[in-house]
Amino acid sequence: MSALNATAAALLGLLHDGPRTGGELISAAGERFGAFFSVTRSQVYRELPALAEAGLVREGKQGPRSSQQYLITAAGKKAFKSWLTEEPGPDHLRSPLLLRIAHADALTQKQRSALVEQAKARYAGEQEAAKAAARAADGPYAKAIAEFANAQNKALLKLLDSIPTT
Repeated sequence: MSALNATAAALLGLLHDGPRTGGELISAAGERFGAFFSVTRSQVYRELPALAEAGLVREGKQGPRSSQQYLITAAGKKAFKSWLTEEPGPDHLRSPLLLRIAHADALTQKQRSALVEQAKARYAGEQEAAKAAARAADGPYAKAIAEFANAQNKALLKLLDSIPTT
């Protein structure tokens, strides 16, 4: 593995906390990165064998229901540290909601209204969760990320308020 991609780096970062199975990595990624970086089940199970082949992780104990635990190696720690210090490059936002809004003129008024109202409910809930996460954050980095999630949801709600549904 010549250069780590962001998903591989995310997994190595989670494995710094200790050994985890693929399922545990998926859950931990959702909890820690959910506000700003999605990690899918297929990505995790594609990356783990590649990381193992590159010597950045190794298999640990076999768990229940054939779950396989993974541990970060010294080479994995070194690769992760190197990734952390590299120029991050541009962020890429992939939002199914924004893609739908970009094509909202193809919807009927009723469909547009439903899209906007469903999204408002979702993002209002996510904003409340982000506010709670910011209050409960353990450390300045987790707090800053939770505050970012709050601001992002606030911006999405403002955008949704500007969408004409009539």
